[in-house]
Amino acid sequence: MLSGNNAKQSEAPLELERPTEPRETRPRDSDKLWRVALDEWIASADQALRTLTGGAHAARARPVADEADLTPQERRLSGALLRVDHVGEVCAQALYQAQGLTARSPQLRMQMQRAAAEEVDHLAWTERRLAELGARTSLLNPLWYAGAFGIGLLAGWAGDRWSLGFVVETERQVEQHLASHLDRLPSADSPSRAIVEQMKVDEAQHAAAAQHSGAASLPAPVGLAMRLAARVMTQTAHYV
Repeated sequence: MLSGNNAKQSEAPLELERPTEPRETRPRDSDKLWRVALDEWIASADQALRTLTGGAHAARARPVADEADLTPQERRLSGALLRVDHVGEVCAQALYQAQGLTARSPQLRMQMQRAAAEEVDHLAWTERRLAELGARTSLLNPLWYAGAFGIGLLAGWAGDRWSLGFVVETERQVEQHLASHLDRLPSADSPSRAIVEQMKVDEAQHAAAAQHSGAASLPAPVGLAMRLAARVMTQTAHYV
């Protein structure tokens, strides 16, 4: 049998270790972060619908130029070239939205959002000019958007410096593409030329901003693959 003292000691409750302080990141905080991420995905989906349904509204006034009479052939050529440029802006929205969603740093996310906002201007300008020319947007815009969004996600998941490098390469190729369109647009189509010239200036600024932010240089095969994909897109969108 246990002695009285021992019995009292055995009946005494054991003292448990005091729990450690909880970490700063609590489940409630994680839920908040998830809601923010979900909100961004919802906003991105809303922007996709606006892009694909003609709901884009420009924040800046469209570059203006005196309208001139165009022959039916000139109108068809301008319409085809502006349709290709409009497809480029559809893809730009998808790329910037995807890269903004996958950006590691808040600064890069804001930079992508600012660039996307300026690209909305281009989207609205080209869309309105197509209507004035009696031309339509590409029938394959949902396909172009989906493909570009997927590419943007891959670029973003690769890391911020690679994502910025993708922006630099993309914008430089777009700038060259717009320069070629200025060579092909009818000289009498001053309104279309004014739009393309301003777009070219903006794309160069986007490339410079991405380069200044620490963009990595993409491997040559990646740049070549981007050029080949862009060629398929532009040649198809010229007609469809």
